[in-house]
Amino acid sequence: MNISSSYAIQVNVETTYVENQSVPDQQRYVFAYTITIRNTGQVPAKLLTRHWIITDSNGKTQEVRGDGVVGEQPHLQPGEAFRYTSGTLLETAVGSMRGSYQMIADDGVEFDAEVPAFTLAIPRVLH
Repeated sequence: MNISSSYAIQVNVETTYVENQSVPDQQRYVFAYTITIRNTGQVPAKLLTRHWIITDSNGKTQEVRGDGVVGEQPHLQPGEAFRYTSGTLLETAVGSMRGSYQMIADDGVEFDAEVPAFTLAIPRVLH
């Protein structure tokens, strides 16, 4: 059995700057991110916990760990997806996030679903 094909989670991210909640004069920049988690493996799996590393353009880093996502621990059958929206607050107009989801397959195998780094930026700042 090929472990990589049995246990595979695809993560897609879309980000939005939340202008009406941001106060740039006070170094308050709010970003929303919508994440789609899809089980591309062959075994059903449940998302147990999340781990995020959030970095602003000054190099300030926040680390966030917790159970599930938006209060849920989705259980995904092969081919099934779960989509949610959450947010974060930065002190700068540009930053990044990366992290992972800790998963457990129905057969008891634990594995991480990596979330590659993605950029948080207010419109028209990055070209």
